[in-house]
Amino acid sequence: MSAVDTKLEHSVRLLFELSRDDNPRLFDDLMRFNKGPKRVNRLRFLAHEGLLAQQWLLGMTVAAPAPVPMAPATKALPHVGVDPAVARQTSQAFEVSNGGAED
Repeated sequence: MSAVDTKLEHSVRLLFELSRDDNPRLFDDLMRFNKGPKRVNRLRFLAHEGLLAQQWLLGMTVAAPAPVPMAPATKALPHVGVDPAVARQTSQAFEVSNGGAED
């Protein structure tokens, strides 16, 4: 068996069709390239990076330690030193307006 025969036995050939409806982001990314070999290399790169990301995420979920529960507070602390007017202005600054109309 020659090196060429071994390489053919350990390779995968894919022929597939992808429409924009199937995966718009992937379709647009691949269509940036005019030539088929460049598209194939981009798809190969994306597949490799996707596998690495998937393995990294799986490693993170497996290796994550169990969260330690916090001790419950003995009593709620009063809001000492909070100016109600400043608190109201801060709340209003982060409110989401409904249709742009002021309340």
